Amino acid sequence: MRIETVVVGPLEVNCYIIWDPETKEGAVIDPGAEGKRIVRIIEVEGIDLKYIINTHGHVDHIGANADVKRAFPDAKLVIHTLDEPLLKNALNSFIAPMVGAKASPDPDQLLEEEDTITIGSTTLEVIHTPGHTKGSICLYDGEGIMFTGDTLFAGSVGRVDLPMSEPEKLIPSIKNKLLKYPDDTVILPGHGPSSTLGNEKRFNPFLRDSIILF
Repeated sequence: MRIETVVVGPLEVNCYIIWDPETKEGAVIDPGAEGKRIVRIIEVEGIDLKYIINTHGHVDHIGANADVKRAFPDAKLVIHTLDEPLLKNALNSFIAPMVGAKASPDPDQLLEEEDTITIGSTTLEVIHTPGHTKGSICLYDGEGIMFTGDTLFAGSVGRVDLPMSEPEKLIPSIKNKLLKYPDDTVILPGHGPSSTLGNEKRFNPFLRDSIILF
C-alpha cells in the first residue's frame, strides 16, 4: 500500500491518500480542507478512488468531502453510524468558515465495529474507538499500519471537551482496543507526527493510570 500524507487546512489535519500500486484502487482518509489540492494528487497518481473515509465527523476532518465526492462520484463516503449526526451538522461549528468547509454529502455507507474496507490487496479493519466523538474509528491494515484519527496522537490523545465527546470512554478505547496490537504498529494520527504503539505505551503521559481526563 502506498500512503501520501497531505497536511490540510489551518488546523493542519493529516489527510491520507492510500492506494494499491498494482490495481490503483485507493481511498482518501479525512479530507478536511483544500479539496482541489487533494483531488489533484489523486488525479496525478491515477488513483481509482473507491472510498472517502471519515475517522470522525468534526468539520476539520470532513470539510472537503464535497469537493472529493464531486470529482469522484463513484467513491463511497463512509463514516461510523454514531457520527452521522456530526457529519450532517458540521457546518454549525464555529471553525467551519476558518477551514473553508462545505456541506458534506450524505454517507453512502455507515460503518460499525469490525467492518472491513477493501482497497486492492489491502483490507482495513474498522475499530470503533469512542471518546473524542461517539463514532470515532481507527483503521488497521493488517500489516503494521494504523490510522488513528483524533483518538491517539504521538504523545497525546484526542480532546474530550467537545460536543458528543465521551470522556470516560477514550482511555479504555485506546488501552483495550488499540494497545493489543503489536508494539511495532505505526500509528498515523489525524494531527502531528507518526509514532508506534510501543512508544505510546511507554511514553504517552495520558496512558498512565493516574491521568484523569474528566
